[in-house]
Amino acid sequence: MKEIPDNVIQLLKERGYVIVSTLDRSGGIHCSAKGVVDIKEEGRIYLIDLYKQSTYNNLKRNPTISITAIDEHQFIGFTLKGKTNIVKRDKIKNKLIKQWEQKIVERISKRVIKNVKKDRGSTKHPESRFPQPEYLIEMEVDQIIDLTPTHLKGSVLN
Repeated sequence: MKEIPDNVIQLLKERGYVIVSTLDRSGGIHCSAKGVVDIKEEGRIYLIDLYKQSTYNNLKRNPTISITAIDEHQFIGFTLKGKTNIVKRDKIKNKLIKQWEQKIVERISKRVIKNVKKDRGSTKHPESRFPQPEYLIEMEVDQIIDLTPTHLKGSVLN
């Protein structure tokens, strides 16, 4: 497992979700968005998946995973590569479920505040209709790749 630097943790927490890449049955890349629930500095990341579909089936066959988060305004980003464990719904710690629920409340609140500031009265809050998580993806990070262009910053953190 690879320790996760503070700047990577900060970006992942600010984004709230990442693009998850897994390998399908034919070796092709499958990408989807998953919510970040918790990050442990020692190299573990917890992701919530609300549906048991492609990502779940891919990880059951092959635990190889990468996650990517970017901040287009700061022009920074990271891809983290590693292996996963699938944690069944009934084995997810209550603490992680509560963290997930709090993140959903925060996302809805941010949208409401943003809409009020822009004088938009949207009542659409897709997060409020999310199902309960089906399982948890527990990722052990093996490699961190800095996506920031080399002329602006470093390239690979090994």
